[in-house]
Amino acid sequence: MIVLNQEQIMSFYKIEDAIKDVKETLIAKTVGKVQSPHRTVLEFPENSATSLYMPSSDLENNVAAVKVVTIFPENPAKGLPTTQGIIVLTSTENGEHLSVMNASYLTRLRTGAMTALATDSLAKKDSFILTVVGTGGMAFEQTIGILAVRPIEKIILFNRTEERALSFSKKLKDYGVNAAIEIANDVNDAVSKADIVCCATKSNTPVFNGEYLKAGTHVVGVGSYLPHMHEIDETTIKRASKIVVDDLQGAKDEAGELMDAAQKGIWSFDDVYSELEMLVSGSIHGRENDEEITFFKSVGASYYDLAVAKGVYQKAISDNYGLNIEV
Repeated sequence: MIVLNQEQIMSFYKIEDAIKDVKETLIAKTVGKVQSPHRTVLEFPENSATSLYMPSSDLENNVAAVKVVTIFPENPAKGLPTTQGIIVLTSTENGEHLSVMNASYLTRLRTGAMTALATDSLAKKDSFILTVVGTGGMAFEQTIGILAVRPIEKIILFNRTEERALSFSKKLKDYGVNAAIEIANDVNDAVSKADIVCCATKSNTPVFNGEYLKAGTHVVGVGSYLPHMHEIDETTIKRASKIVVDDLQGAKDEAGELMDAAQKGIWSFDDVYSELEMLVSGSIHGRENDEEITFFKSVGASYYDLAVAKGVYQKAISDNYGLNIEV
Protein backbone atom coordinates (compact mmCIF):
# COMPACT_ATOMS: atom_id res chain seq x y z
CA MET A 1 0.00 0.00 0.00
CA ILE A 2 1.21 3.47 -0.88
CA VAL A 3 0.69 6.20 1.73
CA LEU A 4 0.74 9.78 0.46
CA ASN A 5 0.58 12.91 2.60
CA GLN A 6 -0.65 16.31 1.49
CA GLU A 7 2.77 17.81 0.89
CA GLN A 8 3.75 14.94 -1.40
CA ILE A 9 0.52 15.15 -3.40
CA MET A 10 0.79 18.91 -3.78
CA SER A 11 4.31 18.53 -5.18
CA PHE A 12 3.24 16.57 -8.24
CA TYR A 13 -0.53 16.81 -8.73
CA LYS A 14 -1.85 20.16 -9.98
CA ILE A 15 -5.10 21.77 -11.13
CA GLU A 16 -4.43 20.81 -14.76
CA ASP A 17 -4.13 17.16 -13.73
CA ALA A 18 -7.36 17.35 -11.76
CA ILE A 19 -9.30 18.97 -14.62
CA LYS A 20 -8.19 16.20 -16.99
CA ASP A 21 -8.97 13.38 -14.55
CA VAL A 22 -12.36 14.75 -13.50
CA LYS A 23 -13.34 15.23 -17.14
CA GLU A 24 -12.39 11.64 -17.98
CA THR A 25 -14.37 10.26 -15.05
CA LEU A 26 -17.46 12.31 -15.92
CA ILE A 27 -17.37 11.03 -19.48
CA ALA A 28 -17.06 7.45 -18.15
CA LYS A 29 -20.05 8.09 -15.88
CA THR A 30 -22.25 9.07 -18.83
CA VAL A 31 -21.79 5.57 -20.28
CA GLY A 32 -22.44 3.74 -17.01
CA LYS A 33 -18.86 3.01 -16.01
CA VAL A 34 -19.02 4.69 -12.60
CA GLN A 35 -20.95 3.57 -9.51
CA SER A 36 -21.71 6.21 -6.90
CA PRO A 37 -23.94 5.41 -3.89
CA HIS A 38 -25.15 8.47 -2.05
CA ARG A 39 -22.86 9.65 0.71
CA THR A 40 -23.54 9.40 4.43
CA VAL A 41 -23.41 12.64 6.43
CA LEU A 42 -23.04 12.78 10.20
CA GLU A 43 -23.65 16.15 11.86
CA PHE A 44 -22.20 17.41 15.14
CA PRO A 45 -24.23 20.54 15.94
CA GLU A 46 -22.32 21.37 19.11
CA ASN A 47 -19.29 22.09 16.89
CA SER A 48 -21.23 23.21 13.80
CA ALA A 49 -19.38 20.32 12.17
CA THR A 50 -19.96 17.40 9.82
CA SER A 51 -18.31 14.15 8.81
CA LEU A 52 -18.92 12.71 5.33
CA TYR A 53 -18.41 9.12 4.10
CA MET A 54 -18.31 8.88 0.33
CA PRO A 55 -17.92 5.60 -1.66
CA SER A 56 -17.61 5.12 -5.44
CA SER A 57 -16.12 2.79 -8.05
CA ASP A 58 -14.69 3.04 -11.55
CA LEU A 59 -15.76 -0.07 -13.50
CA GLU A 60 -13.53 0.80 -16.43
CA ASN A 61 -10.29 1.05 -14.44
CA ASN A 62 -11.18 -1.51 -11.74
CA VAL A 63 -10.73 0.74 -8.72
CA ALA A 64 -12.98 1.89 -5.89
CA ALA A 65 -12.56 4.63 -3.33
CA VAL A 66 -13.99 5.75 -0.02
CA LYS A 67 -13.37 9.26 1.20
CA VAL A 68 -13.84 10.23 4.82
CA VAL A 69 -13.80 13.99 5.30
CA THR A 70 -14.53 16.14 8.34
CA ILE A 71 -15.49 19.81 8.22
CA PHE A 72 -15.08 21.71 11.48
CA PRO A 73 -15.54 25.47 10.82
CA GLU A 74 -14.31 26.44 14.30
CA ASN A 75 -10.96 24.71 13.85
CA PRO A 76 -8.91 27.70 12.63
CA ALA A 77 -9.30 29.30 16.06
CA LYS A 78 -7.67 26.17 17.47
CA GLY A 79 -4.84 26.18 14.95
CA LEU A 80 -6.33 23.29 13.01
CA PRO A 81 -7.55 23.10 9.40
CA THR A 82 -11.28 23.39 8.73
CA THR A 83 -11.32 20.39 6.39
CA GLN A 84 -9.48 17.13 7.03
CA GLY A 85 -9.82 13.88 5.15
CA ILE A 86 -8.40 10.66 3.77
CA ILE A 87 -9.14 8.54 0.71
CA VAL A 88 -8.71 4.76 0.59
CA LEU A 89 -8.22 3.42 -2.95
CA THR A 90 -8.95 -0.27 -3.57
CA SER A 91 -8.54 -2.67 -6.48
CA THR A 92 -11.85 -4.18 -7.61
CA GLU A 93 -9.97 -7.01 -9.34
CA ASN A 94 -8.54 -8.61 -6.19
CA GLY A 95 -9.67 -6.45 -3.25
CA GLU A 96 -6.19 -5.15 -2.50
CA HIS A 97 -6.09 -1.78 -0.79
CA LEU A 98 -3.78 0.18 -3.06
CA SER A 99 -3.34 3.50 -1.31
CA VAL A 100 -4.29 5.74 1.58
CA MET A 101 -3.88 9.42 0.79
CA ASN A 102 -4.58 12.75 2.40
CA ALA A 103 -7.81 14.13 0.96
CA SER A 104 -7.91 17.72 2.21
CA TYR A 105 -5.99 19.24 -0.70
CA LEU A 106 -7.62 16.82 -3.15
CA THR A 107 -11.11 17.82 -1.98
CA ARG A 108 -10.31 21.44 -2.66
CA LEU A 109 -8.57 20.64 -5.94
CA ARG A 110 -11.30 18.42 -7.37
CA THR A 111 -13.86 21.09 -6.54
CA GLY A 112 -11.68 23.64 -8.33
CA ALA A 113 -11.55 21.28 -11.32
CA MET A 114 -15.34 20.91 -11.29
CA THR A 115 -15.72 24.67 -11.22
CA ALA A 116 -13.20 25.00 -14.06
CA LEU A 117 -15.14 22.56 -16.26
CA ALA A 118 -18.47 24.23 -15.49
CA THR A 119 -17.00 27.69 -16.04
CA ASP A 120 -15.51 26.64 -19.36
CA SER A 121 -19.00 25.74 -20.59
CA LEU A 122 -21.06 28.43 -18.89
CA ALA A 123 -18.98 31.63 -18.60
CA LYS A 124 -18.50 34.06 -21.45
CA LYS A 125 -15.26 33.49 -23.35
CA ASP A 126 -14.26 37.09 -22.70
CA SER A 127 -14.73 36.97 -18.93
CA PHE A 128 -12.07 39.25 -17.52
CA ILE A 129 -13.23 40.12 -13.99
CA LEU A 130 -13.64 37.52 -11.26
CA THR A 131 -15.19 38.33 -7.89
CA VAL A 132 -14.44 35.85 -5.11
CA VAL A 133 -16.78 35.98 -2.11
CA GLY A 134 -15.24 34.20 0.84
CA THR A 135 -11.47 33.68 1.00
CA GLY A 136 -11.35 30.64 3.26
CA GLY A 137 -9.97 27.17 2.66
CA MET A 138 -11.92 26.30 -0.50
CA ALA A 139 -11.45 29.56 -2.37
CA PHE A 140 -7.87 29.24 -3.58
CA GLU A 141 -8.36 26.15 -5.75
CA GLN A 142 -11.61 27.65 -7.02
CA THR A 143 -9.73 30.70 -8.16
CA ILE A 144 -6.91 28.87 -9.90
CA GLY A 145 -9.45 26.56 -11.54
CA ILE A 146 -11.23 29.55 -13.08
CA LEU A 147 -7.89 31.11 -14.07
CA ALA A 148 -7.08 27.89 -15.94
CA VAL A 149 -10.04 28.33 -18.32
CA ARG A 150 -10.67 32.08 -18.60
CA PRO A 151 -8.38 35.09 -19.30
CA ILE A 152 -9.01 36.82 -15.97
CA GLU A 153 -7.36 40.24 -15.76
CA LYS A 154 -8.75 41.39 -12.43
CA ILE A 155 -9.72 39.54 -9.23
CA ILE A 156 -11.92 41.26 -6.65
CA LEU A 157 -11.85 39.69 -3.20
CA PHE A 158 -14.49 40.09 -0.51
CA ASN A 159 -14.33 38.56 2.93
CA ARG A 160 -16.04 39.61 6.15
CA THR A 161 -12.59 39.68 7.76
CA GLU A 162 -10.42 41.91 5.58
CA GLU A 163 -7.19 40.45 6.95
CA ARG A 164 -8.10 37.08 5.47
CA ALA A 165 -8.69 38.69 2.09
CA LEU A 166 -5.28 40.36 2.27
CA SER A 167 -3.65 37.06 3.18
CA PHE A 168 -5.46 35.38 0.28
CA SER A 169 -4.21 38.07 -2.09
CA LYS A 170 -0.64 37.39 -1.02
CA LYS A 171 -1.14 33.66 -1.53
CA LEU A 172 -2.34 34.27 -5.10
CA LYS A 173 0.63 36.51 -5.85
CA ASP A 174 3.07 34.00 -4.34
CA TYR A 175 1.51 31.33 -6.56
CA GLY A 176 2.33 33.46 -9.61
CA VAL A 177 -1.07 34.97 -10.41
CA ASN A 178 -0.50 38.05 -12.59
CA ALA A 179 -4.03 39.45 -12.55
CA ALA A 180 -4.67 42.70 -10.70
CA ILE A 181 -6.12 42.04 -7.24
CA GLU A 182 -8.51 44.36 -5.39
CA ILE A 183 -9.94 44.04 -1.88
CA ALA A 184 -13.59 45.09 -1.78
CA ASN A 185 -15.47 46.60 1.16
CA ASP A 186 -18.93 46.19 -0.36
CA VAL A 187 -19.90 42.75 -1.62
CA ASN A 188 -22.73 43.94 -3.88
CA ASP A 189 -20.47 46.49 -5.54
CA ALA A 190 -17.90 43.74 -6.13
CA VAL A 191 -20.57 41.47 -7.61
CA SER A 192 -21.87 44.21 -9.92
CA LYS A 193 -18.47 44.49 -11.62
CA ALA A 194 -17.91 40.79 -12.19
CA ASP A 195 -18.12 38.55 -15.24
CA ILE A 196 -17.78 35.56 -12.90
CA VAL A 197 -18.80 35.43 -9.23
CA CYS A 198 -17.45 32.57 -7.12
CA CYS A 199 -18.86 31.98 -3.64
CA ALA A 200 -17.02 29.64 -1.30
CA THR A 201 -18.61 30.27 2.08
CA LYS A 202 -20.44 28.17 4.65
CA SER A 203 -22.99 30.89 5.20
CA ASN A 204 -26.52 30.12 6.35
CA THR A 205 -27.78 33.33 4.70
CA PRO A 206 -27.21 34.73 1.19
CA VAL A 207 -23.90 36.53 0.83
CA PHE A 208 -24.93 38.95 -1.92
CA ASN A 209 -28.04 40.40 -3.57
CA GLY A 210 -28.71 38.84 -6.98
CA GLU A 211 -30.18 42.11 -8.25
CA TYR A 212 -26.60 43.37 -8.59
CA LEU A 213 -25.58 40.70 -11.11
CA LYS A 214 -25.08 42.17 -14.56
CA ALA A 215 -26.34 40.39 -17.66
CA GLY A 216 -24.03 37.62 -18.79
CA THR A 217 -22.57 36.81 -15.37
CA HIS A 218 -21.66 33.26 -14.44
CA VAL A 219 -22.16 32.40 -10.74
CA VAL A 220 -20.46 29.57 -8.87
CA GLY A 221 -21.68 28.35 -5.49
CA VAL A 222 -19.50 25.71 -3.84
CA GLY A 223 -19.36 26.62 -0.17
CA SER A 224 -22.80 25.66 1.16
CA TYR A 225 -23.34 21.91 1.17
CA LEU A 226 -26.06 21.25 3.78
CA PRO A 227 -29.81 21.98 3.75
CA HIS A 228 -29.58 24.84 6.25
CA MET A 229 -26.86 26.66 4.28
CA HIS A 230 -27.92 29.36 1.79
CA GLU A 231 -25.02 31.38 0.34
CA ILE A 232 -26.93 32.14 -2.90
CA ASP A 233 -30.19 34.08 -2.79
CA GLU A 234 -33.57 33.46 -4.43
CA THR A 235 -33.10 36.39 -6.80
CA THR A 236 -30.04 34.77 -8.35
CA ILE A 237 -31.88 31.47 -8.71
CA LYS A 238 -34.84 33.17 -10.42
CA ARG A 239 -32.60 35.26 -12.71
CA ALA A 240 -30.46 32.33 -13.84
CA SER A 241 -31.49 31.00 -17.24
CA LYS A 242 -29.33 27.90 -16.78
CA ILE A 243 -28.70 26.17 -13.45
CA VAL A 244 -26.21 23.30 -13.61
CA VAL A 245 -25.48 21.00 -10.66
CA ASP A 246 -22.55 18.69 -10.05
CA ASP A 247 -24.85 15.85 -8.97
CA LEU A 248 -28.63 16.06 -9.13
CA GLN A 249 -29.45 13.71 -6.26
CA GLY A 250 -26.86 15.41 -4.06
CA ALA A 251 -28.33 18.80 -4.91
CA LYS A 252 -31.85 17.61 -4.04
CA ASP A 253 -30.64 16.39 -0.65
CA GLU A 254 -28.04 19.00 0.30
CA ALA A 255 -28.14 22.22 -1.77
CA GLY A 256 -29.96 24.36 0.78
CA GLU A 257 -30.69 27.36 -1.43
CA LEU A 258 -32.16 25.19 -4.19
CA MET A 259 -34.10 23.01 -1.74
CA ASP A 260 -35.59 26.08 -0.09
CA ALA A 261 -36.57 27.67 -3.40
CA ALA A 262 -38.23 24.40 -4.47
CA GLN A 263 -40.13 24.10 -1.18
CA LYS A 264 -41.41 27.67 -1.56
CA GLY A 265 -42.60 26.92 -5.09
CA ILE A 266 -40.58 29.69 -6.72
CA TRP A 267 -38.38 27.19 -8.54
CA SER A 268 -38.30 23.45 -9.22
CA PHE A 269 -35.60 20.82 -9.56
CA ASP A 270 -37.27 20.08 -12.90
CA ASP A 271 -35.76 23.41 -13.94
CA VAL A 272 -32.18 22.13 -13.51
CA TYR A 273 -30.65 22.57 -16.93
CA SER A 274 -28.08 19.81 -16.63
CA GLU A 275 -25.71 17.84 -14.46
CA LEU A 276 -22.06 18.69 -15.04
CA GLU A 277 -21.33 15.38 -16.78
CA MET A 278 -23.71 16.21 -19.63
CA LEU A 279 -21.95 19.52 -20.28
CA VAL A 280 -18.50 17.94 -20.14
CA SER A 281 -19.43 15.10 -22.47
CA GLY A 282 -20.91 17.53 -24.99
CA SER A 283 -24.39 16.00 -24.69
CA ILE A 284 -25.89 19.42 -23.99
CA HIS A 285 -24.96 22.99 -24.87
CA GLY A 286 -23.46 25.39 -22.34
CA ARG A 287 -23.80 29.15 -22.63
CA GLU A 288 -25.77 30.19 -25.71
CA ASN A 289 -25.56 34.00 -25.59
CA ASP A 290 -23.79 36.82 -23.80
CA GLU A 291 -26.86 37.99 -21.88
CA GLU A 292 -27.92 34.95 -19.89
CA ILE A 293 -27.01 34.54 -16.25
CA THR A 294 -25.75 31.04 -15.46
CA PHE A 295 -25.33 29.29 -12.11
CA PHE A 296 -23.24 26.24 -11.19
CA LYS A 297 -24.10 24.67 -7.84
CA SER A 298 -21.80 22.09 -6.28
CA VAL A 299 -22.28 20.04 -3.12
CA GLY A 300 -19.73 17.35 -3.99
CA ALA A 301 -20.03 13.66 -4.89
CA SER A 302 -17.80 10.66 -4.35
CA TYR A 303 -16.92 10.04 -7.99
CA TYR A 304 -15.15 13.39 -8.17
CA ASP A 305 -12.88 12.26 -5.34
CA LEU A 306 -12.36 8.93 -7.07
CA ALA A 307 -11.26 10.78 -10.21
CA VAL A 308 -8.43 12.62 -8.50
CA ALA A 309 -7.44 9.74 -6.21
CA LYS A 310 -7.03 7.49 -9.22
CA GLY A 311 -4.96 10.14 -10.98
CA VAL A 312 -2.74 10.66 -7.94
CA TYR A 313 -2.17 6.92 -7.54
CA GLN A 314 -1.25 6.48 -11.20
CA LYS A 315 1.28 9.31 -10.96
CA ALA A 316 2.67 7.96 -7.69
CA ILE A 317 3.25 4.54 -9.25
CA SER A 318 4.75 6.01 -12.41
CA ASP A 319 7.12 8.45 -10.69
CA ASN A 320 7.79 6.56 -7.42
CA TYR A 321 6.08 8.92 -4.95
CA GLY A 322 4.85 7.97 -1.50
CA LEU A 323 5.73 5.46 1.20
CA ASN A 324 5.17 1.74 0.60
CA ILE A 325 3.95 -0.09 3.72
CA GLU A 326 2.36 -3.40 4.65
CA VAL A 327 -0.82 -3.34 6.71
